Amino acid sequence: MAPEEYSDLLARGYRRFGWQVFRPACPGCRQCRSIRVLAREFAPSRSQQRILRQNANIRAELMPVHVTEEQVQLYNLYHRFMSEHRGWPLGETTIGGYRREFLSGSTASARQWLYREDGRLVGVALMDEVPDAVSLVYCFYDPGWRGRSPGTYSILNQLLYARAEDLPYAYLGYWIEACQSMSYKGRFRPHQILRAYPADNESAIWD
Repeated sequence: MAPEEYSDLLARGYRRFGWQVFRPACPGCRQCRSIRVLAREFAPSRSQQRILRQNANIRAELMPVHVTEEQVQLYNLYHRFMSEHRGWPLGETTIGGYRREFLSGSTASARQWLYREDGRLVGVALMDEVPDAVSLVYCFYDPGWRGRSPGTYSILNQLLYARAEDLPYAYLGYWIEACQSMSYKGRFRPHQILRAYPADNESAIWD
């Protein structure tokens, strides 16, 4: 899939995860809305600036996607924590499993951020980059970092990257206003919401 084709799919509400490219198609429900931030116009709010200051000692490294034993251990640690605190199904992965789940659909567009504190890996964020946008794919982190809002910090880091690269959009995936796990995406402004998932012969309209 060429980057330009991928860019068009993002604008039509699609997401990539591993080798799958998908969008919601649930009969009778339209609560999953595609959301994107206007990256060129983005400026962190006061609370977001505070999170950036709290994480000033984090070193963010952008590189092509790959997998190491260190990343797999961090992923398993994160999912054990989320299983205990959020009720996620408990499951661990291996290097092979991680490669199949996250890296199998990677192209030249795939990137990853490695977040380190004093040289120790504390977070990983998978991101795709196309000619006019970045798409935030997935993030996991050390539970010990949780008190400094690593998820928000990672989004801010990627938004500031998109702004610095003069990219118009940063796709945050799907937003459900009434869902606590997804409503936070609305705090990144200015943003647009896809009005509806268009048919192949229709144009995408963002409000």
